[in-house]
Amino acid sequence: MVVDVRRVNDRLMTIKLVVGGITFSMISAYAPQVCLGKEVKRLFWDDLDEVVHSILPSKKFVIGGDFNGHIGVIAKGYDEVHDGFGFGVRNEGGTSLLDFAKAFDPILANSCFQKKEEHLVTFRSKVSRTQIDYLLLMRGDRGLCTDCKVISSECLLT
Repeated sequence: MVVDVRRVNDRLMTIKLVVGGITFSMISAYAPQVCLGKEVKRLFWDDLDEVVHSILPSKKFVIGGDFNGHIGVIAKGYDEVHDGFGFGVRNEGGTSLLDFAKAFDPILANSCFQKKEEHLVTFRSKVSRTQIDYLLLMRGDRGLCTDCKVISSECLLT
């Protein structure tokens, strides 16, 4: 049952819901695209930091969204938040996401389960395939997530 919905800004929304008697805060995020300036990106991460800090430590939260970054296959330097089942090569946006995860201690659920490429790739076109959408949850809540994969549906073209 949805208890509250709050639009933080154009890129962040929080939804409080109760599932099986457990209250969750779901944070929906849409990170700035690669082509946008460093200041826009910094403001996004500052706002996300503020949202996460506003949630009581005793409460459960999940962050899901389009982070416009690639965490890559290799977890090097981020083993505590990346379980090594990513896609592609890490880029600056992926590093920002992994740095955020290290600071707040959520794990990237997408990287916890070995999957076929079709269940990792969140955007594909004739010229590229990327994994930019991620689900983050606190390490202590990892048992609540028994699977995480992309289920392809519509093929969108420009």
